[in-house]
Amino acid sequence: MWPDRRILELFDIDVPILLAPMAGPVLADMAVAVANAGGLGALPCAMLNLDQARAELEKIRLATNAPINLNFFCHTPPVFDEAREKAWRERLKPYYEEFGVDPAGPIPVSNRTPFDETFSGLIEEFRPKVVSFHFGLPEPALLERVKATGAKVISSATTVREAVWLEQRGCDAIIAQGAEAGGHRGIFLGDDVSHQVGTFALVPQVVDAVKVPVIAAGGIADARGIVAALALGAAAVQIGTAYLFCPEAKLSPPHRAALKGAWDDDTVLTRIFTGRPARSIANRAIREVGAMSDLAPAFPLAGGALAPLRARTEPAGSGDFMPLWSGQAMRLGREMPAKELTLTLAEEALRRLARLAR
Repeated sequence: MWPDRRILELFDIDVPILLAPMAGPVLADMAVAVANAGGLGALPCAMLNLDQARAELEKIRLATNAPINLNFFCHTPPVFDEAREKAWRERLKPYYEEFGVDPAGPIPVSNRTPFDETFSGLIEEFRPKVVSFHFGLPEPALLERVKATGAKVISSATTVREAVWLEQRGCDAIIAQGAEAGGHRGIFLGDDVSHQVGTFALVPQVVDAVKVPVIAAGGIADARGIVAALALGAAAVQIGTAYLFCPEAKLSPPHRAALKGAWDDDTVLTRIFTGRPARSIANRAIREVGAMSDLAPAFPLAGGALAPLRARTEPAGSGDFMPLWSGQAMRLGREMPAKELTLTLAEEALRRLARLAR
């Protein structure tokens, strides 16, 4: 019934809907819900240590036999820059004073774990159907270990050049991530996000440039977006922000409230929360510090100095000093369980496809 079955057959799933692996909001229960609806569930591992990832995987395997995608970041850990860190803390000092935080006090380490030999061992242990990467691919030896398990490998491309690069290095499918997407840009062959292409301009160009199936991501939150992506040549879609409205999403009250109240033009690309460009709903920190402030330390260290401010303000219901990740289509979100949302999106998309085929 679906016009392109390549992703369905590649991943052994029933509907061409992938849960975006959103580090933080997505854990085992969300992954299981999407998987049991016939989509591809995902477990993001960038904010989990080995024991935490293993525990979530054990929960998944107890709840479903359906295919799952394990997702990892591929960034190079930064070298600590004391001068830059000092300048960043100096810029935030007025907020520390406002909220009674010691500007000279210790700050937590802001960390995202890059894919390494330890996580390779986890893949060899659990043998997931799909392994996905953000910010490119791991070094060839690690990538070969992943592929040797039989896992299908996918990664995000924000340009045609990145898509071609990924295909040449053995990706089984490519996620074409448009500028509309929430969270971190998958950009890895450059760092200038001002050139990033929108989803519905990017997808057909990537489809024309590679032979492997393409998965559209960014700004897709309902059946209209799914059908449009398929019409442009995508074999499937990856959806993130729409799932943040589900009860399974691990969101703080300020983040959930911001999503419900946001308008289409309320998001911006910012690097102040992690050091790498990501789409968030604008808040006080973004507006006053500057969305792309050059003072923010390299990824993922920028969040450390903001953590005490978040710890002081978030319990009071404020989202002023925390990332409020969201794509541009947040107003299309619907509050329903993740399994129900997946089934609803699939049914509505099939009805639209049937009407178009008449």
